[in-house]
Amino acid sequence: MKTKVQAVNFDMTEKLQEFVEKRVAKLERFYAEIIDAEIVLTLEKPEQANNKKARITLAIKGPDLFSEKQADSFEEAVVEACEALERQLEKHKERK
Repeated sequence: MKTKVQAVNFDMTEKLQEFVEKRVAKLERFYAEIIDAEIVLTLEKPEQANNKKARITLAIKGPDLFSEKQADSFEEAVVEACEALERQLEKHKERK
């Protein structure tokens, strides 16, 4: 799986990028035929709480899968988005 991580409105640390890539790579355990993953992390209105958004799009055979979650930290948003994608991948496998 090819992974592309993008940061919007902030500078991403290497530690955060590694966390995101490792967490998204775990999705291959649920569905081995993921072609690529695009992750966009966005910082919205820094003065507010719950201002970090993770948007993950998975390219697979058939329609792409997508999840977007917002939380107090990027790590939390990524974990929530990945959990939603895990459920979508399970449903996708059942339909096959």
